[in-house]
Amino acid sequence: MDAGSFIARKYRIWQRVQTAVELIYPPRCLSCGELTESDFGLCALCWRDTPFIGGTVCDRCGMPLPGGTDGHRIECDDCLKAPRPWRDGRAALLYQGRARSLILALKHSDRPELARPAAQWMAQAGRGLFRPGMVIAPVPLHWSRLIKRRYNQSALLAQHLGREVGLETCPDLLTRRAKTPVLDGKTAAERARLLKNAISTHPKRRHRMHGRDVLLVDDVMTSGATLAACTQACISSGANHIFVLVLARVAKDA
Repeated sequence: MDAGSFIARKYRIWQRVQTAVELIYPPRCLSCGELTESDFGLCALCWRDTPFIGGTVCDRCGMPLPGGTDGHRIECDDCLKAPRPWRDGRAALLYQGRARSLILALKHSDRPELARPAAQWMAQAGRGLFRPGMVIAPVPLHWSRLIKRRYNQSALLAQHLGREVGLETCPDLLTRRAKTPVLDGKTAAERARLLKNAISTHPKRRHRMHGRDVLLVDDVMTSGATLAACTQACISSGANHIFVLVLARVAKDA
């Protein structure tokens, strides 16, 4: 048997195995559980109801903006009033409706398999951010929360994103030195105060960002205080430009 025939035979066997697996475990929608055409996807109804961000967005934080683009840099009012310490940012979804349910499932309901398709959505949303030699780093969890949750959802997103776009990922580039209280409901000023000096670079990983662009990854951006604290830690350790990419962005009216 020549090499071509051998490969063809192996492929036919693989197809039969795949067919058998799909008959036993047919692909289902990640959100509602209905049957879908492929694994790790959404059914047509859930896809329609998921608030993907498209069109004109703030170049700094990824917030959707009305109107079109004119070739010049565009920033939202919040970013103009209080400039972010990072360079550019994007988000894949608005944190509302079905997107919020998916993220809460990833974060609190032991659904790590959601990170893979979510990272694909993020790769699409952040396609203008990626740079050669860039290192991807997740927003860190405090060790006490990591033990309770068993995984850092931002680290899962970062790892899948790195594979998707072919960039290096360093899951422990940053560490959370202080356990901050839950930030939900806090103002931007309160968040910034609570996060001051709470995040630092891992002393044994600092060399991996020196002189390099860093892409920070998180599940949700609200005020941006956590990402700002991470950015300051990276800059203090000699990183070049900092970019941020999140799965979802909280809108003002969300």
